Amino acid sequence: MRVPEPRGPLSEAVGAALRTGDPLPTHVAAPSAVLDDEDAQLALWMLFELHFRGFEDAVGDREWGPDLLRLRGGLEAGMEQELRAATRAVVEAAPDSGDLAEDLFALVAADDGPSVASYLQRHATREQVLEFLRQRSLYALKESDAHSFVLGRLDGPVKAALAEIQYDEYGSGRPERLHSTLYADALDAAGLDSTYGAYLPEVRVETLAANTVQAVFGMRRRLRGAAMGFLAAFETTSSLPCRKIATGIERVGLPAATAEYFSEHVEADAVHEQVAVRDVCAGLVAREPQLREDVLFGVATSLHLDAVTGARMLERWDAASVQAGTTSLVRVPVGVPDMPVGRAS
Repeated sequence: MRVPEPRGPLSEAVGAALRTGDPLPTHVAAPSAVLDDEDAQLALWMLFELHFRGFEDAVGDREWGPDLLRLRGGLEAGMEQELRAATRAVVEAAPDSGDLAEDLFALVAADDGPSVASYLQRHATREQVLEFLRQRSLYALKESDAHSFVLGRLDGPVKAALAEIQYDEYGSGRPERLHSTLYADALDAAGLDSTYGAYLPEVRVETLAANTVQAVFGMRRRLRGAAMGFLAAFETTSSLPCRKIATGIERVGLPAATAEYFSEHVEADAVHEQVAVRDVCAGLVAREPQLREDVLFGVATSLHLDAVTGARMLERWDAASVQAGTTSLVRVPVGVPDMPVGRAS
């Protein structure tokens, strides 16, 4: 993947620094608000990407460049502060029965955010399903990688439990069953581009934020509790929605190979949710009780960002918005034709 096109002066400065190898100008700094700023979110995504796949046109080894780390630290701090403020009421009101696992399940069950999965199952057009697949590609083509950074910060049964989840996510030793590979296959079957990062220019700011937050949590030892709480909420809200999404994919006539990725997660995540909540989160807090609030913060953050993303996506898909030419993507013309179907299922 090459350095993406900027969305503002901050991401432009980061891109220039990566392509030239020159240090960031000293005046470049994080803005006061990060969470809903697409320029700041793209800049943060680029800075984290140096720790994942990188950019083929980046000059030199910039992964640990002090100037880039300075900016990244400011962006991370701002995002964490905004998320703590947005989720504080939920965290403070979270149940405290003495059984953390049951408390986490109750917290997730109480969430009443909008259901994109239900809309995809029953109402979405073919074009809207394809939009959803493109948005999700930013996460799914490197699925679970951010959480792997946490493994070295855990020990004992908690580490083994997280490794169990990650082993499944990474195909249980079979490269063709890597969940990221299954998603690439799903995109290919739908006639979409499975190249890593291909749809980065099209994703909305809330999709960027839902991805960068996983690295914010996963790459700081201090936030290991939040990282595991986020993972637990993600897994706990995955199985049934994936079943609905698979049904919607089949309903609009996309190949079975596109639905397979989601069908795989119906059973896998039903198991993962129990492991993530009971063995990882509850086990972690049993060993380190001071991390309870951060685990709750991670759960609340996942639910909050999912609700924001879902509400905005459904708003852009309502009849009036569609008639006005709105899509869930950016820089995409109205009336995108049906994509050609790729590989047969």
